[in-house]
Amino acid sequence: MRKVYRLIAVRALTKEPHMNPLKHILVATDLSPHARNAAERAAYLSDAQQASLDLLYVANPAPFERLKQLVTPDDDLLKRVLDSAGEKTHALAALLFQRYGISAGVQVASGSVITEINRVVQDKHSDLLVCGARGQSVARRLLLGSTVQKLLNRMPCPLLVVKPAPRDAYRTVLVPVDFSSVSLRTIELAKAIAPQAEIILLHAYEAPFEASVRFAHLDHDTLTHYRNVIRKDAQVQLAALSEAAGLADARQILVHGDPGWRIAEQEQELECDLIVVGKQGASALEELLVGSVTKHVLNESQCDVLVTP
Repeated sequence: MRKVYRLIAVRALTKEPHMNPLKHILVATDLSPHARNAAERAAYLSDAQQASLDLLYVANPAPFERLKQLVTPDDDLLKRVLDSAGEKTHALAALLFQRYGISAGVQVASGSVITEINRVVQDKHSDLLVCGARGQSVARRLLLGSTVQKLLNRMPCPLLVVKPAPRDAYRTVLVPVDFSSVSLRTIELAKAIAPQAEIILLHAYEAPFEASVRFAHLDHDTLTHYRNVIRKDAQVQLAALSEAAGLADARQILVHGDPGWRIAEQEQELECDLIVVGKQGASALEELLVGSVTKHVLNESQCDVLVTP
């Protein structure tokens, strides 16, 4: 039996955010080109939201300690790495100030990457964590992918994964949501991050037991009727959610099919520059499926992805 993941999709132009503006943004950087894209996008948001900004580089000491023992026992490799990273992170902060007029704080630390990121998020009371989509090598990409996945599993705050180099403020935002309480938070976050953007909510639905019904060799008309019943039920729930989110007049779009693929298709068709998606579903089982959809969106999308807890 396949669990339904009900996504929503609506188009609306929001003028004012319904949630408090961001106050602090933290960029977790590995100093790769993709990480610089993340820092520049964070600077855009920092300027627009009048939020403070910090850059954080974390080095895992384990590989350097092993290398020191095997190759250079008298050389403090970790200190050299941290010193070099500190210089490069300060240079990145200087670039952000030159381009965006934003004064970013700089922190360099050693330890568990996830632990240190979570610690700084809590210390700074960060409202948004920003990171790049990929690193500067195959090994680094795998590491960053693992880091992003671990951050998703232990999200201390909303996580923005940046892909292309930013050229302007977000203009078209795709918001996949289900009908749980996470839906409203996701919509509100989209409004706060991109208050002047066009927000598009996509509802991609699959009827419960559809695979079983198809296996029962029902005729096309019966299957179509079955889908229409589910679609009408989704329309009712979508209207209620739109009303609760203050988007009662928004155009509502419903499409049938796999949520992950439909999100990727709509992103391309609508030329979105940001997807805002909730991590959790309405139940433990649905949360697992939503997690798989979120991973698919992160892997397949061409634009930035913002994941809310």
